[in-house]
Amino acid sequence: MDLIEKVKKLISLMNESGLAEIEVEEEATKIRLKRNSMDSIQTSIQLSDVKSSLSEGTTKYLTSQEGPSVSEVVAPMVGTFYTSAPGADPYVAIGDEIGEETVVCIIEAMKIMNEVKAEIKGKIVDILVENGTAVEYGQSLFSVEPSGEGSG
Repeated sequence: MDLIEKVKKLISLMNESGLAEIEVEEEATKIRLKRNSMDSIQTSIQLSDVKSSLSEGTTKYLTSQEGPSVSEVVAPMVGTFYTSAPGADPYVAIGDEIGEETVVCIIEAMKIMNEVKAEIKGKIVDILVENGTAVEYGQSLFSVEPSGEGSG
């Protein structure tokens, strides 16, 4: 799919979901679309030789502002957050123990369902996003109390 087709699909996704802004980074291309107050869409495309520090589909976690004992699982991409596959039970609930490979949610982006793994071992303390909500890249999804290796 060429760059023009990708931009058209992103604009279509924005219009369907009512998103105000979307940013996609793929290999050496970065596309950012932002709807202004006049309801027109601004497009910004950057081409570079530097690859993204996050590959598509991987999650990073951050230390939460709630304290050093709580970390947050963040969205690895822009899309719609789902707690489970359609018709299934939620992947995780508050109080659940998780491992690095535990699937915690799905983020739908461009009609593709992307499973998001925790990439941290611990216990779910809070679910910060409502099911079916649009999420931004880097947005906090879950608060996790890490279980440190070697601790009691």
